[in-house]
Amino acid sequence: MREQLDLFPHVAAAYADAAGTLDNATLYKTVAQRAGIAEGELHARVPIGSAGARRSTLTRKIRWVQQTLKQLRVIERVDGERGIWKLTEHAGKDLDRVAAGVKLLAFHTELGVAIWSRHQDVFANLDQPITLCVSSPPYPLRQARAYGNPDEAAYVDFICEALEPVVRHLVPGGSIVLNVSNDIFESRSPARSMYLERLTLALHDRLGLALMDRIPWVNLSKPPGPTYWACVNRVQLTTAYEPILWFTNDPLRVRSDNRRVLEAHTERHRKLMHAGGAQRAAEYGDGAYKLRPDSYGRITEGKIARNVLQRGHACRDTAAYRQHAQALGLPLHGAMQPTSIPDFFIRLLSEPGDLVADLFGGSTKTGLAAERLGRRWIVTEWILQYLRGAAELYRGFPGFHINPALAAVDAGRS
Repeated sequence: MREQLDLFPHVAAAYADAAGTLDNATLYKTVAQRAGIAEGELHARVPIGSAGARRSTLTRKIRWVQQTLKQLRVIERVDGERGIWKLTEHAGKDLDRVAAGVKLLAFHTELGVAIWSRHQDVFANLDQPITLCVSSPPYPLRQARAYGNPDEAAYVDFICEALEPVVRHLVPGGSIVLNVSNDIFESRSPARSMYLERLTLALHDRLGLALMDRIPWVNLSKPPGPTYWACVNRVQLTTAYEPILWFTNDPLRVRSDNRRVLEAHTERHRKLMHAGGAQRAAEYGDGAYKLRPDSYGRITEGKIARNVLQRGHACRDTAAYRQHAQALGLPLHGAMQPTSIPDFFIRLLSEPGDLVADLFGGSTKTGLAAERLGRRWIVTEWILQYLRGAAELYRGFPGFHINPALAAVDAGRS
């Protein structure tokens, strides 16, 4: 697999440099020249398969790349011609979902990789220990989003099967953080679905994960909803939060440290600390809370964050992603999370150098936050156009490289 990926830039560049069409014989020769492969090595034949037919392994690898470029809709066969291909004029304005088994290294930096692939084709064979998985899986909506999602009946199995290989590679005390939806209702009813409860129990019972917390992401800028039950029938209140579930495989060794997410003290509290603390004694709640004359007198770096995150959905990275996607003529992701959400959990639950994973990369905010915080990262996403737009957010990071096959998916081919 690695050898095929190494040939990707040479095959893609051969088609990009060709004026018009390119036949396979010329393709082989061009790729060999670009990759520094001797002509004798290119055409060397060895027995292949049970029949022992003699074939060139290098030309087979080049054709593997060629077929992947076809699935990417970067190249297409010339009508009526055998073995002759050309760059496609398709712009990628429709969403291209990766075929099962295909794994394309879309772009990378010195710290991480984004892979165009189905998550199960990557994480099942991963040989790296994972410290943290932060992901926003597709929600179990009745009206599916453009990128696709499972229905509620299949959702618990879908999430458990997706996370199983990640949990298998999770370090002792590693964490799983899932941003899920609260806006799922029983059919024809204003009663909320209990899929979250079923999911929580299944992750514990099937995968052995312990629930550390349910953290509401409060977003007061969310549009009013659920529309039918809150705005039309006036039964429900409008939703202003989404649940974030935090699990670990070992609560007693969990790799969290709330000192990494300390928040700034208020001006009033800073004055209190510098004045030596409280100057009186008092009791509240029948003695449950006691105030001593020296309480709050120790100078601390900040206050411990509470288990409620109040963040709007507006985000500079989202704005930049939209700008890049529109400039490239690509469709926009319909449900983007602000980078501040994965940023918080990456700081809380990992240290620089740890590996952070995201199975449902979307616009790759988890990878972006990990990159900025000095964590290694791996992201998978099955929609080609989302990765193409997201790649632009990583330009300028050390070691950035975009696969030429992915770079070809832009408005210039529309």
